[in-house]
Amino acid sequence: MKTLNALLGAVAALSLSAASANAQTYPDRSITMVVPFSAGGPTDTVARLVAESMSKDLGQQIIVENVGGAGGTLGAGRVAQADPDGYTVLLHHIGMATSATLYRKLAYDTLNAFEYVGLVTEVPMTIVARKDLEPTDLKGLVEYAKANKDTVTVANAGIGAASHLCGMMFMSAIETPLTTVPYKGTGPAMTDLLGGQVDIMCDQTTNTTKQIQGGTIKAYAVTSPERLKVFPDLPTTTEGGLSGLQVGIWHGVYTPKGTPADVNERLSKSLQVALKDPNVVARFGELGTIPSSDAEATPAALKAKLESEITRWKPVIEAAGQYAD
Repeated sequence: MKTLNALLGAVAALSLSAASANAQTYPDRSITMVVPFSAGGPTDTVARLVAESMSKDLGQQIIVENVGGAGGTLGAGRVAQADPDGYTVLLHHIGMATSATLYRKLAYDTLNAFEYVGLVTEVPMTIVARKDLEPTDLKGLVEYAKANKDTVTVANAGIGAASHLCGMMFMSAIETPLTTVPYKGTGPAMTDLLGGQVDIMCDQTTNTTKQIQGGTIKAYAVTSPERLKVFPDLPTTTEGGLSGLQVGIWHGVYTPKGTPADVNERLSKSLQVALKDPNVVARFGELGTIPSSDAEATPAALKAKLESEITRWKPVIEAAGQYAD
């Protein structure tokens, strides 16, 4: 028995030693950051800024790979099935939480298929419309939508996209169902809004800032608690009379379940470094958002956020009845 115990002890010590050595050498090759949406979209923009800065800190390149489709669940599913070695990570937005209710069948268990690295940022949303829409303020927009509920159209980038979620929140806040028009990505949705083919969209500042500043679309409000520095004259939804419509599209970084804790910790520390990078801070500011703090860019903070957001969004999605197979 003593011999067996000694042998088991030696094996355990060897395993710990190997794990420690792995952590000390990680990373020794490039890392793939999966973004579950198309290139050029708001989440992709956030990912590329963070990946570039983290690459410098880690000493290895982080390659962003866009795996779009099914509201972000295809990309998330790919990471869930990847080797848990720290060389495949996922940067996903709030859809990580909403897909747990929105999709009747998922190829992964949202809360149990991943390890957590940390929160990246929470991007405010903007309620915008085609530039020739009649209402001049949010109160007028709500009145117009209610009076023309059978003809007003709300564009989104597809089921599960940030714009889809915010659109549902808008309709819930004004207690009026409107016709939603899903597109295959943010680009096509914005193109049709610019062209006047659809009336309204609620999307991230990372996607609407340039158009608002250029006057090619009409902006009514931001969904943040306070006005944004990038839009000092644009009122909040609370100021406009919709106090129940406050939503931000948060982003987080995940790894496959079973990824060693020390590897996750290394990624979390690198994320914290990246979020203090002056270039990242400046670019985020231009896009109407700010980086997460050190306390937020941690595994524990991301896990708590995901759990609370699944609980928050479940009744909203169930009430809207907009599910995906």
